Amino acid sequence: MANTPSRAEQLATLRAGQRWDVLIIGGGASGLGAAVDAAARGYSTLLLERGDYASGTSSRSTKLIHGGVRYLRQGDLGLVRHALIERRRLLANAGHLVHPLPFVIPARSAFQRLYYGSGLKLYDLLAGSSNLAPSRLLDRRQTLAALPGLSPRGLSGGVQYWDGQFDDARLAIALLRTAGDFGATCLNYLAVSGLLTAGGKVCGAVAEDGESGERFELPAKVVINATGVYVDAVRRFEAPAASPVLTPSQGIHLVLDAAFLPGETALLIPETADGRVMFAIPWLGKVLLGTTDTERDDLPDDPQPFAGEVDFLLQTAAGVLAQAPQRADIRSAFAGLRPLLHPDDAGKGGTAALSREHAVLVSAGGLVTVAGGKWTTYRLMAEQVVDRAAAVGQLPAVPCTTARLKLHGWNGLSSGPYGTDAPLLAALPGHDRLLHPDLTLTEAMVRFALRHEGARTIEDILARRHRALFLDARAAAACIAPVGDIVAEELGLSAERLAALVRQAGQRARQFRLDGGAPAGTQR
Repeated sequence: MANTPSRAEQLATLRAGQRWDVLIIGGGASGLGAAVDAAARGYSTLLLERGDYASGTSSRSTKLIHGGVRYLRQGDLGLVRHALIERRRLLANAGHLVHPLPFVIPARSAFQRLYYGSGLKLYDLLAGSSNLAPSRLLDRRQTLAALPGLSPRGLSGGVQYWDGQFDDARLAIALLRTAGDFGATCLNYLAVSGLLTAGGKVCGAVAEDGESGERFELPAKVVINATGVYVDAVRRFEAPAASPVLTPSQGIHLVLDAAFLPGETALLIPETADGRVMFAIPWLGKVLLGTTDTERDDLPDDPQPFAGEVDFLLQTAAGVLAQAPQRADIRSAFAGLRPLLHPDDAGKGGTAALSREHAVLVSAGGLVTVAGGKWTTYRLMAEQVVDRAAAVGQLPAVPCTTARLKLHGWNGLSSGPYGTDAPLLAALPGHDRLLHPDLTLTEAMVRFALRHEGARTIEDILARRHRALFLDARAAAACIAPVGDIVAEELGLSAERLAALVRQAGQRARQFRLDGGAPAGTQR
């Protein structure tokens, strides 16, 4: 394997002054997917992310690769069909990070069981050859056997179906590594502050290194705006009066111990009081509970769960689980902002009714924006946005190759997040030294994240290279000091810089464990 370029080497590439074929703003699912697609076509590709890769919405999902059962009720059959095809492709191309997961919908009457069963047969039909396994009706005994933590009160039976599960942040890192394998230059903590224009056309971007303050003017034949919930802010670099294309929505998740839902089957409640579905999903040895749908007028960089959202999930879970979770049982809690397309009838149905479909837009000056979407369809979004960008930038026409492209690390085995990199990880110091007895994080993982995965801070490692903060915020907090020592050693940090990173990580750990209570706020 070729050596991973250092950040200093990548910054030197920027100083060389080349004109890039494609410059991508945003290091989440859509931006990293576009970087893989563009680089795989042979275009010189630069991706810039103002924070860490997947540090926003793309690491705060429900961890599902799915067609979207709830979209059947909305009539979004085309979205479901496309997503189911992409689900199959991800299982084939990233099997070390994506795997099938059985779900059960409990029914409280024979009618409910048949109703849900007929809907899931439509799901099977839409999947066609991409179907993972046929859905099936379960009697009461089979339902309780599949979901040992389910309350038996009023239970008639259930329906089982299959979808995909993944680790969102680790998939983002796999995309980062794949783009790098094809020669893309990707840099985090490099914020775009404006666009370069000539003759009324967008021809690059202005960026600033968040670590040194160095400023760069970066020419490009075409610029892609893939900044998730912030696409409107980037569009206004070019056109300050541009109307919004997104309506933000907040969703939160709570993480509980596996004792609340033992086993390897997920629970789906098909309709909650706010019109959404609720999942309780086994994930990395814990149970992930979610989600909510709360309209937001603001776009905080670090959204936090509202107290009412936390209470809502706990109350909903208490109605279906044999053991009602309490606030003290929450191991971690996090919120993310969904980039939902702005509807023509905004405000009439609330964000829970909005589609997760995406759109590719081209401004008068040639800025190409990809808006909306979800993790499951990231590859399709990337194909479409790079097709459009290639036309705008008058790049050589090259067909997309990502439908069958194996992502970095995939070796044909369900081998865990490192895949083919596992031997390299095992050769590093501390490969067998756990940093906390309740976590799988090792010293070698920290060193690997810093040397090969673009990590720059303690939080990068505890939140996204490993999922410690998302799984058990208190255990993660106990790792801040030992992780910080390794970060300082690997990056040659000053005592002042290390102290700042320790403070930052401590603050984030307190947020994930809801110390002092979830923030108050107006919820519509």
